[in-house]
Amino acid sequence: MKRVIAMLMALCMAASLAGCGSTQTASSAPASSQAASSQAQTEADYAATETADVVIIGAGGAGLSAASEATANGAEKVIILEVTGKTGGSLNYTNGSMACAESVIQKEDGVEDSQESFVQDILKTGSDFGGKPNEAMVREFVAEDINAFQWLWDNGLSKYTFNTDAEGKRAVFAPEHALYSIPRTYKTKAKDTANYKSAAHEVMDKVVKANDKIEIVYNTKAIELLANDQGQVLSVVGEDQNTGDLTRFDAAKGIIVATGGYSANSKLMGKYAENGADYLIGGPATADGNGLLLMQKVGAALNEESMSYIPTFPMGLESADNPTTGTIASTYTWKAGGIVVNQNGERFVNECESNPSVREVALEEQPGAVQYDIYTDKILEDLRANKGAGMYDLMFGSEDSMGHHVLQEASSLEELAEKIGVPSENLIATVDAYNQSVEEGGTDEFGRSYDDSRDTYKLAVNKIEGDHFYAVPLHALCVMTLGGITTNEQMQVLDESGNAIPGLYAAGEVVGGIWGKFVSGGTGVMGPITFGRIAAQNVIKGELATGYTVKAASNILDEELFVKEKAASDSLFDMSSATLTDGDYTATVDGQEGPMTVAVTIADGKIASVEVTENKETEAIAGPALEKVPAAIVESNSLDVDGVAGATLSSNRIKKAVAQCLEQAAG
Repeated sequence: MKRVIAMLMALCMAASLAGCGSTQTASSAPASSQAASSQAQTEADYAATETADVVIIGAGGAGLSAASEATANGAEKVIILEVTGKTGGSLNYTNGSMACAESVIQKEDGVEDSQESFVQDILKTGSDFGGKPNEAMVREFVAEDINAFQWLWDNGLSKYTFNTDAEGKRAVFAPEHALYSIPRTYKTKAKDTANYKSAAHEVMDKVVKANDKIEIVYNTKAIELLANDQGQVLSVVGEDQNTGDLTRFDAAKGIIVATGGYSANSKLMGKYAENGADYLIGGPATADGNGLLLMQKVGAALNEESMSYIPTFPMGLESADNPTTGTIASTYTWKAGGIVVNQNGERFVNECESNPSVREVALEEQPGAVQYDIYTDKILEDLRANKGAGMYDLMFGSEDSMGHHVLQEASSLEELAEKIGVPSENLIATVDAYNQSVEEGGTDEFGRSYDDSRDTYKLAVNKIEGDHFYAVPLHALCVMTLGGITTNEQMQVLDESGNAIPGLYAAGEVVGGIWGKFVSGGTGVMGPITFGRIAAQNVIKGELATGYTVKAASNILDEELFVKEKAASDSLFDMSSATLTDGDYTATVDGQEGPMTVAVTIADGKIASVEVTENKETEAIAGPALEKVPAAIVESNSLDVDGVAGATLSSNRIKKAVAQCLEQAAG
């Protein structure tokens, strides 16, 4: 596989590029303007060279919206580089709540709102726990957000069925997110659920794919940004993830980096958050932060202060096949009287706190970023009686449920403590203190009330007592990050002196310092979409500065932070010392949506075929893994093969099932 060692100075771009008003040269730059350069590449190192008005790196929410907006503003050709075989990025992992003030929905449903109220709510949320939102950037977002939402609405979002409140209004409060002062959250599901999880993704994908001015180059990773002799960053080296071939992509107007955040990079999260390395990964494996390093190599300034802004959910269920990944799966048993304890067997937060940020931060600060939900049969009974057990029954309620593998049951607190690995004396003392608080009423040291009032977060008050005790470990789960590269309001990437790097723009989670420590509900979706549009508008209308000198950032991130550890499934079976008996073997493992069955044929002591014969995975996400991973295992006669980017969980499940078949074959 070819690897780029040095900075290439692009050759002269074609003067006749369609739709371009001017020609930008990209002849070799002097050594002083090169970033991390030691050996020049030649044209022969590239399998091909392609040109466009705008090149976008990443086909998530920011990339898709930027591509469409670029053509709407005059671009005749836009190329999107996507490392996986599918668009959407993190939108493939969320149902996609949206937010907008003064929206068409609010106007139709008679909800009065204002952009200023939206701005202030975002700033308030982002300021929690010392966060420092950028007011200018927030105002840019709110002003353009209404246009972005209207664009989605006009392109098909109006045809979707939205969640409604008790009055039938589609602008709703989202209680599991930071609450707004005015209902402005919009929740709907995709229509084609086999290929999309969020409606916003579904709408944008169709718009972009119907646009003949936009080309998406799949399975291609951007590995280097290149500057010309005027310091204009107008070229990207892309590596084909299947063949290793290199292609240079030249832009006439500019490059937009929309590679996402670093929520899948435990090393990087651990560098900036005390227990960040222990956070479960709840989004795409492609959110590895490589876009940050890519831009730092050409001088981009990292917003260091924001890198520790890593919001989590205190409800992460560890995957059965990969302990580093997880999904949202709260028990909610504390609503009916349960408690949560840390690894010391001690409570640490008001479990019924209405502001989720309080619970999130409290869990992030605990050893291992893990809590244990403690409850009893009576607590679960009351939870169900109050119609609060929907998620519990889905995720933990049966042996076939996704979370059954973590649930622990015991006949005593001593036994339960041993099973979950916490000091028994501490757990018993904690439960005793809690039960006493229930008896006495009032409010405890954490602010939890024990009166009979009922609200969103309290359905009943029960002691922890009886013949059976239960515990479910739940982790801090990260689905997005808020740190990243510094830009101005035009989404131009800035260097450490505050100067815009000519030709280079960024949008989405790769940009840091916008929101503060937390994002308000719906901005996780609308933020990238909106800022993608802003970036595209400015790329098209902006003038390229000349005479800039490119140099790497002084605080460039350590490359070691981006070296991925081998998945646990890679070492499930040692082929080097195994003697395999010829025959056909099958194994079934837990999948994301149900059981996955894999059939393996051994011939002449080697893996002759691997086939996934049964699965309930989401085709749009898992499809590439179901096709490529079995073929790679057969070709290499080994489990030590790369998973498919964006389908890591499915890749690992296939490997796990094959390993079980190999164990059968080995006797």
